[in-house]
This record gives sequence, structure tokens and C-alpha cells, in this order.
Amino acid sequence: MRLARFKRWASLARTLPRLGVHNLARVAVYRLLLATHMHPVCRLAPKAVRGEFFASPQALREGEASRHWQDSVRYFDCIEVPLAGRRPDWHYRPASGVSADASSLPWWETGDFDAQLGDIKDIWEISRFNWVLALAQRAARGDEKSLAQLNDWLADWVVHNPPYTGYNWKCGQEASIRVMHLGMAALILRQTDTPLPGLRALIRVHLARIRPTVAYAVAQDNNHGICEAAALFIGGAWLAQVDGDDEARAWMDKGRHQLEERAMRLIADDGGFSMYSVMYHREFLDAMSMAEIGRRTWNLPPFSAGYRDRASRAALWLTECVHPESGDAPNIGANDGTRLLPLTDTGYRDFRPAAQLACVLFCGARAYGETGSWDMPLHWLGIPVPDAVLPAARSRLCGDSGFAFLKSHAEDAQAFVRFPRYRFRPGHADPLHVDLWLGGRNILRGPGSYRYHTEPEWLAYFPGVAGHNTVQFDDREAMPRLGRFLFGDWLRLAAGPLLTETTDGQDFVAGYRHAAGARHERKVSLCAGRLEICDTLAGFSDRAVVRWRLMPGDWRRDTAGVSLGPLRLIVQSEGGQAEIRLVEGWEARCYGGKTPLPGLEIEMARPGSVTTRVEWM
Repeated sequence: MRLARFKRWASLARTLPRLGVHNLARVAVYRLLLATHMHPVCRLAPKAVRGEFFASPQALREGEASRHWQDSVRYFDCIEVPLAGRRPDWHYRPASGVSADASSLPWWETGDFDAQLGDIKDIWEISRFNWVLALAQRAARGDEKSLAQLNDWLADWVVHNPPYTGYNWKCGQEASIRVMHLGMAALILRQTDTPLPGLRALIRVHLARIRPTVAYAVAQDNNHGICEAAALFIGGAWLAQVDGDDEARAWMDKGRHQLEERAMRLIADDGGFSMYSVMYHREFLDAMSMAEIGRRTWNLPPFSAGYRDRASRAALWLTECVHPESGDAPNIGANDGTRLLPLTDTGYRDFRPAAQLACVLFCGARAYGETGSWDMPLHWLGIPVPDAVLPAARSRLCGDSGFAFLKSHAEDAQAFVRFPRYRFRPGHADPLHVDLWLGGRNILRGPGSYRYHTEPEWLAYFPGVAGHNTVQFDDREAMPRLGRFLFGDWLRLAAGPLLTETTDGQDFVAGYRHAAGARHERKVSLCAGRLEICDTLAGFSDRAVVRWRLMPGDWRRDTAGVSLGPLRLIVQSEGGQAEIRLVEGWEARCYGGKTPLPGLEIEMARPGSVTTRVEWM
């Protein structure tokens, strides 16, 4: 026990400096001032928010409007709960089926991931105001019932969540998402120039909550800083245009500065994002898209050239991950169920609306040439559709953010490799994970996150090495878990990364050394009719297990591997006999829901190499 505790503290001592001294200082000061009630945010005086928020539209609009949020409530854009009564229960927890007691405490005295409360994200989810967008769309088409529902729900939310009290004021990012959604709803209803006093008051109390804790958001080096900066810019610019006060202009200027600083720091030269997650990439990109829409709406000066360049690279990165026919993308990295701009009724895992919007705004061209549901955000937000269309994405190595994209357009085959290049804290222990897609079907797939507050076994499984298409040595984690969102001893590459074109495809090679001394080198080859992965394993004591998480289906075991119709996984080993078994694993395609899926495990007792070949007709 003492040895384990010593190792944990030693790992923590090695890892904390990589988070950044300034970031650690910001967090320490923030927590100290909150604990002593000396933080400026603790001195905010709640202001009453009264009156209607949106007026009847002066002119009706056309366009396909969302049909959601009529008889049910949507959690994480994929879990439907029947609406009991006229209004939602703002503190309902779908995981437990009961409502949390509405806290009367100031938000800084409430818990977040304690056992009694459960997962606070359940409470936060519908208070993100996704429903505001759907109701605004229908109201803009002349649906008076939706307009009345929109005003009624907002008034009810304020009653049950008075400013700065309770769980729904705890997180600056959650408050920021509400601001962005209110701003986009006003744009849909064409009421940005003449917002009602109730709406202006609601925006103002939110911005007053967000601004004092921006330093803490910045310290996270993740989506929080970008979302909060976007909200300050959008809300501040809006109030400055309407009310013309200095406080609003200060919020706007702070938001602009923080957006530009965060983009330059967190978006890599290759367009990847600090969180190494496809889902979170969509979230921050949507926030930047809304900030750009706000800038254009109020005819403000452009963002800096560096910012625009980073935004365009990020837009292209997301487009390269998305299958153009299915709209789906790899479930790589953390996944908290966020879709910031649900302006279509397409599925939660359809990334095309976000990619199309960002590419039009930041690249001046469409990601998808054909007209489809992915164009609806452009329509509702008043963005002209350019004629130019981006060329099809090609294979490339993202050496800064730790991804390799291998593509064969002739066969509609794509392989995505995640390798350990960590400038920021990794959310998943997924070194050299491989995703395989054929014709829009995800054959070899990632796990998702399931929940950030749940039983310990699931907290370990989904972000851990056992949940990914990679190798586990001696039943150890790839990196020691130091906290809910922190791994220690971040892995470093010992070989590669290298992506090369061959006569019949592409090869990717990289390798790393485990903290305990084990070594893993992986070569991934995408060729005509097959994907071949060769793993060289050494330096372990008892066993090494290669895992492949397979698409759901009736996979059959045979002497060479497993098969599903025309798909075959053939396994060969050198240096030692491999034990092959078909097992059950788990995946979370959206937040809060997990489903079983088949998996293949290949166990080696001695160092050697394992080659897994995926073949298709």
C-alpha cells in the first residue's frame, strides 16, 4: 500500500509541471478564493429577471424546423424522456429517474460529482437551452404555441434557477452555452436589433457570472476557455449594440481577446485540438462559428489573421474525420454528449451540419457540394452559401495533435490512428488506437466515455487502455490514473510517427515505451481490400493483450480469427503462441448510454509480433 501510494505521488509530481505552472496557480487561487468566499464572483448581487423574452416575429420565415421538444425532453441529444406536465423538471436525473432537490445554496457551495447528487451533467443538460433553438425555429414559422412555450419555459427556468443559486450556475461553460443559444434564437427570430428587456436582463446576469471565472476556464486548456470567451464576445457585442454601455463593451473586448489567445494556443498547426477528441472538436468549433456569426451580425472588425487561419485548419480537420455519406465520425477521445447547434433533426452523430457551417465561415467553401440537411444551419443563421466546394480529404499525418488519417477513396475505406503526442493532458489512454471505416460503417471502433460519474469499473474501462484497439501489458493501465480527468506519466513516442505512400496504399509506423518498460511498435497498412496491423511487443513480464473492438454483429470464430459475412480478421503471431478469443466489450455512442459489442483478444505470453489483417470483398 505504501509503495503504491509513493508511486502515485511520484507520478503526480512528474505530471503536474506538464499542466503548466501558470495554470496550476490559476486553479489554486480560484479554489482558495471560493473556499474563503473572497472571490469576486461570490459578491455578485443577483438581479431580478422578469418579463417576456421573445416577441412575435414581424415576418415569418420558411425552412425545415426541428420537431423535437414537443412531447418529450432530450438529454445529450439522444435520450428521450416523456414530458410530464407543461414544463420540464429542471433538476431531473435520467440516470436515476428521480429529481434532485433544488439547491438554495450559492452555486460555489454546491457539489458536482458527489455520491448523493450523482452525475451533475444530468442536471445541466436541459439547462443548456438546446430547446430554445427548436422552439425559436417553429416560432419563426408562425407557430404561436411554440413562441408561448419558449417564453413560458424561460420564465419557469428563471424561477427554479434564480441567478447565482444552485447547480445550474456552477459552471461558467454551462452559462456560456445558454448565452450562445439565446443569441442564435434571437437571430433566428430576427430580434437581435430589438431584444426585449427580459432577454437583455437574462443575458446580462449570465455574462456577469461568466466574466470573473474566465481565468479558471483558461487554466483547463480545453473547451471551457473557448466557450466562455465566445459567450462574452457574443453577449457583450449584442448588449453594446443595444444598450451602448461600457460594461458590455468590456465583456466583448475580453471575449475577443480570449478567443484569439485560446485559438492560437489550443489549436495545433495541423488543425487538431488540445482535447484529442472528435466530439469536443465539434463543440469548440461550433462555439467559434457562433462567435463569427455574431461578429458578422453586428458588423464588427474581423478577428486576427492568426485566429482565422487556426479556425480554418480546425474546420478542415473535422471534415477529414467525417464520412460524407453517413455523417458519422470516429468515437475517439472523450465524448460528453455535446452538440451545440442542433438546428436539424439529424442524428446526434451526424457531424456534417457543424462541418459545413465551419467550412463556409472559415474556409469560404462548402465541405459538401450537394444540398442536404447539413445546410439548414446556414439557412437559419442567414449565412450565404458559396459556390466553391472543398476537394476530397486525402491521407495525412497530423504530427502535432497525434492523429494519422489513411484514406482509400476508391474503396471508401478509412483508417484513423491515434498516437501519443501529448502537449496537453490526454482524456483517454488510447496509444496507437486504430479505427477502421468501410463504406461509412465503423468496423473497428472506439469506446466513448459513457459517464463522468458512475461506478469505478466503468470510469476505468471507457477511458482506459482496455476499452481501446491497442495493447495492454501485464494488466496495467497505459498511464496511471491520478484523478477523474487526469492521467499521469504521459506516454512519449519512441519511434515515428511516419506516414508513407506505397505502390498499393499507405503505411503508418509509430512506437512508444511504457513507463514500466514495455514497448509497443505498430505498423498500419491500408491497401486494396485489406487493412494490416503489425504489432511488435517487448519488455513485458507476464502477458500482452491486443484488443480489437468490432462492430455489432454475429461474428464467428474460426481457426485463423473471426468473420462476419465478407469481413474477416485473420491473426498471425511470431515469437510465441497466441491465444485468440472472442469476448464481449462495451461502447458508448452517446453520453449516458452503453451497449455491448463483440471484441477480439489476442494474448501473448512472450515477446514477439502479432499481425492482424482485416480483409473485405
